Amino acid sequence: MPADISFFEKVYAVVELIPHGRVTSYGAIARYLGTGGSSRMVGWAMNASHQKLQHIPAHRVVNRNGLLTGKNHFGGINTMQQLLESEGVILEGDQIVNFKEIFWDPCVELWI
Repeated sequence: MPADISFFEKVYAVVELIPHGRVTSYGAIARYLGTGGSSRMVGWAMNASHQKLQHIPAHRVVNRNGLLTGKNHFGGINTMQQLLESEGVILEGDQIVNFKEIFWDPCVELWI
């Protein structure tokens, strides 16, 4: 990835690669970008992604336990859940049931 693009843009580039029906975590993205301690900043990028013209599948980014901690930033309280369920993700409340099975780790899936 070019060094002259912003951290948020780097996050968006990774998030755009998350396959349909899979999820990753804020921390996994931060580790992939070489900034393991910046998972909160990845969350800020996901919140800011709603202001972008191009679609960023931010609903596919959850916390390290598979909880929908960012759900309040999707315009409606159930929007994030609905988007995930439309991709076949199974949820109970705010928790992804099959989190380990559908977890997408960019450090494993992508060439660094």
